[in-house]
Amino acid sequence: MKVSNIPTGANAIIVQFNDRDYPPLSNGGGHGTIGYWVKGGESATLPAVKGFSADMPAGAFIEAPSYGKGAYRSPGYLAPCSGGKGHAYEAVVKAVYKAKTADEESRLLAETTFPLGKF
Repeated sequence: MKVSNIPTGANAIIVQFNDRDYPPLSNGGGHGTIGYWVKGGESATLPAVKGFSADMPAGAFIEAPSYGKGAYRSPGYLAPCSGGKGHAYEAVVKAVYKAKTADEESRLLAETTFPLGKF
């Protein structure tokens, strides 16, 4: 995924993955929330992450695990798994300043949502 127009001051891109057609995983990163360290004022190509894994590529981190349970529990990103029922998946992409110390506050600087397709 390529992200451009990253606001100055952003140090991370946070991506929430959602299945819009399955209410338990339809918002707030139901399929997992992955973070990527970036430099504000630039563009970035975000590396792909594996589903059902806590192993992240360099520069990526798990912001929050998926909400999946049982066989669909994932420590990070839960890949599309609707069984071919045509569910619509989306990514909510947030440019943030992520606090690095307890004395700082994280700040949302920009946000957009785009469809990933149907599975």
